[in-house]
Amino acid sequence: MQTPLTTRFYTPEEYLEMEEKANFKSEYRDGDIVPMTGGTTNHNEIALNLAASLKFALKKRNYRVYIGDVCLWILRYRQYTYPDVMVIQGEPIYTGTGTTTIMNPMLIAEVLSKSTQNYDQGDKFTYYRSIPEMQEYILLDQTQLRVMQHTKTTEGKWLLTEYEGENAVLTLSSVEFELSVGDLYEGVNFAEGEES
Repeated sequence: MQTPLTTRFYTPEEYLEMEEKANFKSEYRDGDIVPMTGGTTNHNEIALNLAASLKFALKKRNYRVYIGDVCLWILRYRQYTYPDVMVIQGEPIYTGTGTTTIMNPMLIAEVLSKSTQNYDQGDKFTYYRSIPEMQEYILLDQTQLRVMQHTKTTEGKWLLTEYEGENAVLTLSSVEFELSVGDLYEGVNFAEGEES
């Protein structure tokens, strides 16, 4: 006879307390705590190239650029997650008492991996779209020179634009910013493959 498995439901407060003491990052998904997988060097190169280029391009302007260590709280879906890159216009809106978790990105970028690509393109995009300030979602493939850009129109619809090849130029709509796909993927070695 098998013993039925019991699922433990965690409150957001319990998650935050555990996350503060943890040696690794986890996401909170409406009561479930999901450990995050480690990133590859290609994943890191791509995220860093984008974040550094954004930081430089938006210097001395009213924007903040954050990388994967800043947590995002999505109130409507009760989700805590760590996007690879976030851009905020103006000041961050924090949740809780600290400065580790924000609620108001206007742009989010995720580097796709085998283990997360379906989630990043599906449910996670649904969650991100519920953020009132959200205007743009960028998905970066780490197995080839390919970028998917979702932009929110003034009518509230989301449009998809794809960029392929090193000469293509990613042009953001939420901020004044352009970057060639070749520069975005600088230092990436596709021969190394991808594990996570």
